[in-house]
Amino acid sequence: MQPAVIKKYLPPFKARLYLPGDKSISHRAVFIASLAEGKTLAKNFLFSDDSLATVDAFRKLGVKIVTDVKRRQAAIYAKGLRGLIKPKGPIYVRESGTTMRLLCGVLAGQKFSSLLAGAKTLTSRPMRRILIPLRLMGAEIKSKIKDQKSKTPEEYPPLRIKGQNLKAIAYRMPVASAQVKSAIMFAALYADGKTKIVEQIRSRDHSERMLRLFGASIATQGLKISIKKSNLISPGIVNIPSDISSAAFFMVLAALHDDSDVLLKSIGINPTRRGLIDVLMRMGADIYVKPAVLPKAGVKAAAEPIADIRVKAKSLKGVTIKEKDIPGMIDELPVLMVAASLAGGRTIINGVSELRVKETDRINSMVSNLKKMGAKINFRSKTGAKTKEYIEITGVDELKGARVKSFGDHRTAMSMVVAGLLAKGQTHIDDVGCIDKSFPEFMPIVKNAFGRCVISSRD
Repeated sequence: MQPAVIKKYLPPFKARLYLPGDKSISHRAVFIASLAEGKTLAKNFLFSDDSLATVDAFRKLGVKIVTDVKRRQAAIYAKGLRGLIKPKGPIYVRESGTTMRLLCGVLAGQKFSSLLAGAKTLTSRPMRRILIPLRLMGAEIKSKIKDQKSKTPEEYPPLRIKGQNLKAIAYRMPVASAQVKSAIMFAALYADGKTKIVEQIRSRDHSERMLRLFGASIATQGLKISIKKSNLISPGIVNIPSDISSAAFFMVLAALHDDSDVLLKSIGINPTRRGLIDVLMRMGADIYVKPAVLPKAGVKAAAEPIADIRVKAKSLKGVTIKEKDIPGMIDELPVLMVAASLAGGRTIINGVSELRVKETDRINSMVSNLKKMGAKINFRSKTGAKTKEYIEITGVDELKGARVKSFGDHRTAMSMVVAGLLAKGQTHIDDVGCIDKSFPEFMPIVKNAFGRCVISSRD
């Protein structure tokens, strides 16, 4: 446990920030490069607990990966789709749900069996949504089932996967999930025939973009995706943009703090990820998005739009957020709740049920913490033909420092740091060590920017 004390920051917040690489794209860079032929250099790679879990997993599967933390890059040397080898012992993925779920798709089509295991927190993450389509493709996967009496029992890690000859399927996604979609696409690389996927709501498309970059036979049209067995060839360089989910905390802080002016450089603004930018603009935030260009060697390899984002302080107003908007900002919802707590009027966030199956129940963690700080925030549930869950927030003039918990969740912890810098008095957070899961540089950046207002056990 690494506790921290956060005090209200009074001077203007003015900064130019260069943030680490995108977590989702860093994961996929290792996944897809490990299945391709040749060497891939992933630049601006994120060195977090989760992304390193993916690196370790593929090393165990026989892929040579050389990392350089100082240069923020990883070199992946791979031998193609059939270049993986049977691991010696279980593949331990720490707390990374992304690593485990996407690996299910890769391992389902191998010529060997494997066991996926993780930390205790991961054993409570639901896996059935991944396993259903993979089993339809012919995968043989055994899981842990807690409620044997249920007609549709949820399934949990550890997962035993016996590689099989897979077949293509046509699958309509019941939920918006980039992880489920990616697992199916990775399995489709090994399957006979053309796999077709139809989404209800568009989810982040980093896998589709990067698979296309590596030469996969993939086509997308609106909510429809088709992909078939194809060899992957490394493009040489994958230049990873900075993470918009990491930028979100500084965007909200700058928007709410008087006289702020913050420039965030080379941020990924994938259309399926810029939901927070759009919502903050609707709330009245002063945000300017200027398209940026990566170094020449990385322009072709990036496969993602990037921009410099400038945020200045401006009063915010409450808005209503629809369920269809949630996939484009699912990871940013915790810090958006902080913004809504200090915005004028009422904010309604619909379709929040997916927050329950993250590292922790983020509905409970954020609502309970912000209430302690004086926010007027409530979780609502309406039952009917379809249960509707939403969060209702009425803005207050000021938050008050309090003793809050991270619940072991990195995004909850970072959101509480932002709230603490805006609140009157001192905010005590029980643990900020969990932030290393996605953004190890967060506390050093905050400490450098806000000095004595941030005191942690790392100091």
